[in-house]
Amino acid sequence: MENPIHLKYLIVNDHDLFWGMTVDSVGSQHIAPNETYPPKNHPTSYLFSTEKGRVLDKYQLLYICEGKGNFVSSSCKRLQVKEGNMFLVFPGEWHNYMPDKATGWDEYWIGFNGINIDNRVEHGFFSKQKPIFNVGMNNEIIELYKQAITIAIEQKAGYQQMLAGIVNHLLGLAYSLDKNLQLEDMQVINQMNKAKILMVENLFTGIKAEAVAEKVNMSYSWFRRVFKDYTGFAPAQYFQELKIQKGKEFLTNSTLSVKEIAFKMGFENPEYFFTAFKKKTGMTPVQYRNFTQGKMHND
Repeated sequence: MENPIHLKYLIVNDHDLFWGMTVDSVGSQHIAPNETYPPKNHPTSYLFSTEKGRVLDKYQLLYICEGKGNFVSSSCKRLQVKEGNMFLVFPGEWHNYMPDKATGWDEYWIGFNGINIDNRVEHGFFSKQKPIFNVGMNNEIIELYKQAITIAIEQKAGYQQMLAGIVNHLLGLAYSLDKNLQLEDMQVINQMNKAKILMVENLFTGIKAEAVAEKVNMSYSWFRRVFKDYTGFAPAQYFQELKIQKGKEFLTNSTLSVKEIAFKMGFENPEYFFTAFKKKTGMTPVQYRNFTQGKMHND
């Protein structure tokens, strides 16, 4: 790692707050084996005693790219962190972390706040009970932190918005890579991809999710749980999403009536198709057909 860089007191004006996320600190540091942690040149606003821990008024996302150590917080017991891990510190949450004396570690961090991250926490994308993300050794993550450091040093016009974009990218990588590595560990990615193909190919046959689970050699209860983790949808919901998307194609590119399309999609009655379609798209099937075919009036 390059020489330690500590940046603090990044300016946030009132207008920046409307962007939805602001950054107040970004940096990196190398902690050698047996070195005191945190080092004396650590930013004052982030300084803490590893004997007492600390509480921040902001989020902080850290990436360990070499070495190992420990993390503990009010919401989770002591956990090991190692190279290839990211961990998220939450505002108002007591926490403590430190590198192992025998290995030290290399860390990157970025501190931020805003309604965007608050909303993601509120809706369960990030949780105090699961602060650690296994993302592996990833050069893209390191380059994003380095880019953030450069932007923060230069502080050109709009730099807060650029930094917010990097935070969003880092959070997206933490969330996605961790989920995919979990699924790889369970050796189910191929099964999930096969299940999605089977569902597309059998959209009009009336195949049940239980039959899909059987074809990919999984119990239905385990299949349903893993499939939702992988796609964000329960199998039945995924089937309905596929049907709505296919219904859009028929409405745009065919002369089939809405009733004919509903029955072709396997809906029990046209009213159910109408309700599901409008809930998903905000338009009735006829309104969607008129819109996509260039007819601006509604029937």
